Amino acid sequence: MTFATLALVIALGLCGPLLTLRQNSHIPVIVGELLAGIVFGTTGFGVLHTADPIFTFLADMGFAVVMFVAGTHVPVRDPAVRSALGKGAIRAVLVGLLAVAAGFGLARWFGTGHGAVYAVLMASSSAALVLPIIDSLDLRGKPVLALTAQVAIADTACVVALPLVIDPANAGRAAVGAVAVAAAAMVLFLVLRKLELSGRRRRVHRLSEKRAFALELRVSLAVLFALCALATQTRVSIMLAGFAAGLAVAGIGEPRRVARQLFAINDGFLGPLFFIWLGARLDLREFGDHPRLIGLGFALGIGAVLVHLSARVTRQPIAFGALAAAQVGVPVAAVTVGSQLHVLVPGEASAMMLGALCTIAAAALAASRIATVGARPDKRAS
Repeated sequence: MTFATLALVIALGLCGPLLTLRQNSHIPVIVGELLAGIVFGTTGFGVLHTADPIFTFLADMGFAVVMFVAGTHVPVRDPAVRSALGKGAIRAVLVGLLAVAAGFGLARWFGTGHGAVYAVLMASSSAALVLPIIDSLDLRGKPVLALTAQVAIADTACVVALPLVIDPANAGRAAVGAVAVAAAAMVLFLVLRKLELSGRRRRVHRLSEKRAFALELRVSLAVLFALCALATQTRVSIMLAGFAAGLAVAGIGEPRRVARQLFAINDGFLGPLFFIWLGARLDLREFGDHPRLIGLGFALGIGAVLVHLSARVTRQPIAFGALAAAQVGVPVAAVTVGSQLHVLVPGEASAMMLGALCTIAAAALAASRIATVGARPDKRAS
């Protein structure tokens, strides 16, 4: 890693915003970043070397921050969403059960033996992707609350489940590590809650704003990376540490100033760097040796959309079901962790990302459909 390479990575990160310039496209910026990484990485020109330890460490930092921000997007404090948890949970469970059957069926068909991983992938939803789309369309009403609850439940459950299923031989150790990280996050939540109720957090906020200290951001990053250190010591993915820290902050309410500062760090530097690194790490040429895995990628994406559309039996609008199928964090985590543990077969990581891109395309089409026919679905749906 040199300054020239870093400058190239930052410049390539602009491909994300450029790809989404078209208004109402609802294409996540990470799509452009992944494509840029693929072109300049292992698959393409080979300019970016993902084995570089400095590049890898910076990407790990980005992964942690990306998952942290994803955790803060989960609306754990919204009382309206809590009132819709029942219907959201029913739909999440229904989708999860169908995803289990589909996941093991795909694993048997393609002979990879990763049925549990596929089930988690297809059952997952991305709060970090779906909730901004809901806000941009100004969706309101009970169906939206149920959708938000469903996405939050699925996102949280799948993030927790992924480390346990991706390496079954060490699932017990992963479970112990996950409990340790969850306990630390709970302690973090209790401490933050006490500081919030006592008014100390607000006093620190005013001092930080007045003196330009950025104290809350510094503390947030220190706590995040401390949880990541605990995760690595207990041999758990930093994915869980980042997400748990984000949930703890979401539980007491993330200050807007900190949210803006994190947005700058995540979306302006570490996030694009991570996704470019991830794209550069993917080797799409493996599809040439294992063309059947192209079918696996499409099957994962289409399967995820279909199992989410099953919620139609509970009177969920079809467009909302397709929107709930959008995946980002969990497939990215599966590819990152699976590649680090060397448990994926050649071409499988690329297939997982192809599946995720299929769900993003479906969600973008669903969002466009909602925007076209009207943001508010049939009032009879719930």
